[in-house]
This record gives sequence, C-alpha cells and structure tokens, in this order.
Amino acid sequence: MPPRSTRPVDKLDDDNYPAYTMGRAAEMLGTTPAFLRALGDHRLITPLRSQGGHRRYTRHQLRLAARARQLVNAGTQIEAACRIITLEDQLEQAQRINEEQRTREPTS
Repeated sequence: MPPRSTRPVDKLDDDNYPAYTMGRAAEMLGTTPAFLRALGDHRLITPLRSQGGHRRYTRHQLRLAARARQLVNAGTQIEAACRIITLEDQLEQAQRINEEQRTREPTS
C-alpha cells in the first residue's frame, strides 16, 4: 500500500474543516445542541460560523466534544471536563513537539 499523504485530499479529509452543522454534530455525538453551546461557553471548542451565522464544527472539535461528553457522563462537572480536555490536548501537542525535536537532533 502506498504511503498516506499528510496533505488532505479534499476539505472533508481535513480535520480542521468546519463540515458539520450543530444539529448533525449533536446527532453524531448523541447529545444536544445545548451541550455543544455549553462547550463553546466554556471555551473548549469555538465553532466557525457560516455566512448565515450558523455554527460549523470540525472533526477535531467533535473528538473534543465526544471526550467531554464521556467525562460529563461519568459525573465530572462540565467546567472541570473542559479544563481536563484542554490540558490533555496541550500535553499531546507538547509530546508531539518533543518527538519532532528528538528526530531532528543528530545522534552522538
């Protein structure tokens, strides 16, 4: 199998393309639009807006929302869940940067 390109083939392959409406996103996550709005209020996700002003979500945002739903369903308050996910996301990003730095450094 040929190596997978790191460049998206089209917009729907892009994790950061706002492809999902609020209703569709809520349906996919098994939650309500109010829950998605609450995540926005707590600054976990900031949906982009269509020209008509409707919220649009990316796949990355949907993964964060799904994680929040998991934590809230387990009894974590929404504010705490949003903070946990933000910290998890920051840690993952830092680990990725560290790994990139390690692979760039010449070995002695």
